[in-house]
Amino acid sequence: MRQLTALDAQFLHAESATTAAHVAGVAILDPAQSPAGAVTREALIGLLRERLHLAPALSLRLVGVPFDLDRPYWEEVVDLDVADHVHEVTLPLPGDEAQLAEQVARIHERHLDRGRPLWEMYLIQGLTGGRVALYAKIHHCVVDGVTGTETMAALLDLTPEPRTVEPPPASPSVTTAPEPLEMLAMAAARSVAHPARALRALGRLIADLDAIPVASALPGARMVAETARTIGGNPGELPELPVLSAPRTPFNGPISAERRFSYGSVPLADVKRVARAFGISVNDVVMTLCASALRAWLCEHDALPDRPLVAAVPVALRTTGTEETVGNRLSVMITPMPTDVASPLERLRAMGRTMRRAKRRFAGSPATWLGELSSVLPSAVTALATPAVFRLASIVLPPINLIVSNVPGPQLPLYLCGARVLAYHPMSVLTDMSGGLNITCFSYDGSLDFGVLACPDRVEDVWRLMGHLQEAMDELVELVGPSPAKEMIPV
Repeated sequence: MRQLTALDAQFLHAESATTAAHVAGVAILDPAQSPAGAVTREALIGLLRERLHLAPALSLRLVGVPFDLDRPYWEEVVDLDVADHVHEVTLPLPGDEAQLAEQVARIHERHLDRGRPLWEMYLIQGLTGGRVALYAKIHHCVVDGVTGTETMAALLDLTPEPRTVEPPPASPSVTTAPEPLEMLAMAAARSVAHPARALRALGRLIADLDAIPVASALPGARMVAETARTIGGNPGELPELPVLSAPRTPFNGPISAERRFSYGSVPLADVKRVARAFGISVNDVVMTLCASALRAWLCEHDALPDRPLVAAVPVALRTTGTEETVGNRLSVMITPMPTDVASPLERLRAMGRTMRRAKRRFAGSPATWLGELSSVLPSAVTALATPAVFRLASIVLPPINLIVSNVPGPQLPLYLCGARVLAYHPMSVLTDMSGGLNITCFSYDGSLDFGVLACPDRVEDVWRLMGHLQEAMDELVELVGPSPAKEMIPV
């Protein structure tokens, strides 16, 4: 049997009428090289049936504990019919990027059915140039960035010709949930032990007090955290973090159930060239691009704060290739973004300094506060309180302005049902607490593919943000100057 962790369950608790806690992605496919010259729903269903055993997360459904007294369990659906999870739509003419984004946003708004395995796929036909899009979503309680990528990888190939896949074992082990009476007995035992577990979690939480938004601004937060780390046997000197106080922006406040989506790409070679030229990481450049785009958008709307925005940056704690393929093992770095810096060059340097300090702090004391915070209260209380707490925080004191996520991907072409994957634009979660804007990117085959998700009550013109991201890339490339190859071309 396998029970959701406190962090996994938190993604369930975060859901409300206005928040759907699934992650997703839009793959743009070129079927020209596929044997059939097209990607059909039937072919996708056949591929899923053949490879379902390679992606065990897709066969699991939730089984709740009676009266919601404890976290749910996972149970494998042995006779799963994947056809129930695969849908097909066709865009009206002309089938351009704006129409695809609108269609995807509407699908992304819809909650997944908790009575079935928590995933869906939509094959979207009619895209310009003979292309096809595949939108796939899966609940965040099932996967994090690493496990989500590995789940999708089970369906992909290195050539247009699909690889041969070994069939599942004749007598596979099956994940089952306990019987209701057994669940209640274990819930009762855990409730007795919960105070002791909560105290331990609270102790570890206090050790990260200076890395937690809002809490880090409390008087004496750093001294309390240092004392807790010393008592806990981790007294090493850590870089001091800035006060993490998010300013008010249009991005923050209660969100609606509606979504808007935009997407686009920048050359990964340009990102790497900027990183090399200034001695920073690729992720530092990504964060700078986002900071520049946010500044430009806020300036356009006469809403630029006089201090840095504060972003949450998810960090995967799971390494690829681990046996566990379900659930979340992640933390977050909370970092200021120098949106208050006017000079592009100084903004880049400030972002590099900020990220280096945050990474040194994380390496010295990996922040576990996200998981600890999820486990302080009993599951039944957390399930009831989370949506209300999230909405209240968005009104009173937003802890962050947005989430920015960068997921590394393969740097070679991949194929799905024989069609080449041209790009993959990720999508994530919006909540009242984290704000009505989320920027996620995925590096794939020489490109950095962005997905910008927003609530229209917070950001109506989401395509402007995507445009500002691309303009910010041009700005950084201009700072570096022409590449050596370009310099060799005679004028």
